[in-house]
Amino acid sequence: MRPRGRKVAAGVLCALVLGGGLAGCGRSEGGLESAGPTPTAVGPVRLWPDLPPATNPPVDYGESDTQRVPGIDVPDNDVHSVDAVAVVAAEVRAHPGTYSGADGMYEQTARAILACGTAPAACPVMRPYYRDLTGNGRDELIVGFRMPDQQVGVRVYLAENGGLTRVMSTVDQVISVELAGRDLIMRVGSAGIPGYEYRTAWSWDEQQHSMLPTRDEIVRVKPAGTGPSTVPAPRLVSPAPTPTPGSPDRPTEGPAPAPVPAEPSP
Repeated sequence: MRPRGRKVAAGVLCALVLGGGLAGCGRSEGGLESAGPTPTAVGPVRLWPDLPPATNPPVDYGESDTQRVPGIDVPDNDVHSVDAVAVVAAEVRAHPGTYSGADGMYEQTARAILACGTAPAACPVMRPYYRDLTGNGRDELIVGFRMPDQQVGVRVYLAENGGLTRVMSTVDQVISVELAGRDLIMRVGSAGIPGYEYRTAWSWDEQQHSMLPTRDEIVRVKPAGTGPSTVPAPRLVSPAPTPTPGSPDRPTEGPAPAPVPAEPSP
């Protein structure tokens, strides 16, 4: 009776293994088969472990990028109720003559933004987009404006406490801007490394209360050995507008300004 019991147990075990997607129980020889040699796992090795720790604590990136927009009221913290041009113009007025940093822009760009009301055809502010990037259940305001040398400024604003807080600001020679979930992804041409481009994913950081570049990579855009490498001419590719809840076909972006003539470099 003992050999028979072994056969029954083997049959039950085979059924369980087959249920897990493993084949080969029906073979008369039975047993496991080798999958071949596998490379030996090598753990991380710390180089120069005797190096002393840094004496200066790391600076929290993004802490200086957060700024309240002066003079902009947001009823019910709804960014759809504010004018994107008025938002950027308010920042220009608050920081006149600023050409670098989070508020920096070309002088002629600043003048064109302030003149958007009287010269809308030359307004460099592009149509806004809306997306919940912070996970708070409300849309944030995404604004872009054209600058000389094919550069584009991108800013993100969070509505809170009846006003607007700018939580992201960057300027670069943009190839495209995309939205993926709650990330804003920017593709930027690399002038220093022909044939490559930078791709940066900006994500909300709750601790910094700001959008930070959480993933950054350099990507080859032209295979090796196919001639001179060239980066595509920068162009802004806007993401699809986010539909308003209850109205899936209704676009949520503002009116698109007319194309802006190229501005001379400063």
